Amino acid sequence: MLAIGLMSGTSLDGIDAALIETDGEDQVRAMAFVGQPYTDEDRATLAAATELALLFDDPGEHPLLTRAEQLLTRTHAAAVAALLAQADVAARAVEAIGFHGQTVAHRPDRGWTWQLGDGAALAAATGIDVVAGLRTADVAAGGQGAPLLPIYHAALAADMARPVAVLNLGGVGNITWIGADGDLIAFDTGPANGLVDSWVEQETGARFDADGALAAAGRIDETVLTGMLDHPFFDLAPPKSLDRHDFTIQPARGLSAADGAATLTAFTAACVAEAIDRLPVRPQALVVAGGGRRNPTMLKMIAERTGLTPIPSDGVGWNGDAVEAEGFAYLAVRSRKGLPISFPGTTGVPMPLTGGSFHAAPRVGLALRVVGA
Repeated sequence: MLAIGLMSGTSLDGIDAALIETDGEDQVRAMAFVGQPYTDEDRATLAAATELALLFDDPGEHPLLTRAEQLLTRTHAAAVAALLAQADVAARAVEAIGFHGQTVAHRPDRGWTWQLGDGAALAAATGIDVVAGLRTADVAAGGQGAPLLPIYHAALAADMARPVAVLNLGGVGNITWIGADGDLIAFDTGPANGLVDSWVEQETGARFDADGALAAAGRIDETVLTGMLDHPFFDLAPPKSLDRHDFTIQPARGLSAADGAATLTAFTAACVAEAIDRLPVRPQALVVAGGGRRNPTMLKMIAERTGLTPIPSDGVGWNGDAVEAEGFAYLAVRSRKGLPISFPGTTGVPMPLTGGSFHAAPRVGLALRVVGA
């Protein structure tokens, strides 16, 4: 069946939309992908909503959050339209949309995770059934609610020698370990691009460190790096997850722009190395997806600290920009079939668990027949 996945990450750079054909199990075929960047105005609105949400003791209401959710839903509907046009596929041919929404706060330690996005409104706008709230049931059952894509990583890596690890370098990093017998272990590694992006934007006005050039020109401050690694997150045994804002760029203040970029990039690499050391068996390969795979300085530092050569996911035939969005399409199909999407080894949930809230698209034809009866 055909399914669409939508992902708006913590980097707030835009929306990824992917169309796949899948049975939600071992069959996956990527069909189309589009990336829709946010405008500066939209990005500012979402950033302000995130800052506000972090002040809440639990998810609540506020006019800014309502405006941000409406913005998200509207822009995601536009991304679906663009994707269908590119693929030349009619909305009625699509079984479901996996709608991640925008994470504005992630607090599994308090029993909640908060993603903005109106699934019912998206279903009405696109004419396609929507599965949203894919993290909620896991957190309610005592899980971390993240990462959710290990089961999709396993489907993608089905033909690869095992054990293999898939590293996603988005705003936050997460790793999936797939054992020789198919066992899954997954957890957040720590900040990935998030801190580097924030530093570069503050110091230079750029959105990110293009090609890792700024970090490559700087020197790592080992004292700052050691201090950042002395964080209680690294003492926790996996599965574990974090909010992008659990770490800040504050320790790097006072460094030059280049030295700060180098130090924060090295921090990402050190986080990955710490995660690799926690795996039961060293992976034969480390496949890297997400925006960080485009940063050669980051990949070089990861190689130096792990002794593994990171393989950009494009090198194994995956679209590294699309993997997360594809994964949420895959999860939507699994949700509709009642299959588990999270597992004890990936989120810490007590047992394999399905999840997601279903929002049916309005059936216009049926409504017309009823009215005319």
